[in-house]
Amino acid sequence: MELECERECSRGEDYRLIKLTIIDYTRKKEQAVVVECRGHDAARFHSIDHAHGWEQDVVGLVEHKDGKKKLLVCFVCETLKAEKAAEDHIRQFMPKLAGLDAVVNIGPMSIAGLEFGAEEPDVRQDV
Repeated sequence: MELECERECSRGEDYRLIKLTIIDYTRKKEQAVVVECRGHDAARFHSIDHAHGWEQDVVGLVEHKDGKKKLLVCFVCETLKAEKAAEDHIRQFMPKLAGLDAVVNIGPMSIAGLEFGAEEPDVRQDV
């Protein structure tokens, strides 16, 4: 979900904030984080420290809450699949999403500070 800005952003037209929901299907838990997104189809996500100038609910999502570990996210697209290659990839790995005319971003993602269960190591995986 893309979040709207109250004022004109000065970070370039490819800059936006998005609410990224990380889901652990095994434990049936999820955690949302607002990340900076740059690039259009070949996206890059990075954690942000503040969201000054955005709507109050967006600022509330970004601000660090006392006692809660800050969630850090980093993703850089290394491979972009579009059209038939993207559709084949989606049919293989996410068949319920087939037919949506989407692109697929593949690259390393690191997530630190995720607390779904007991003490778990930070996660780094190619997605």
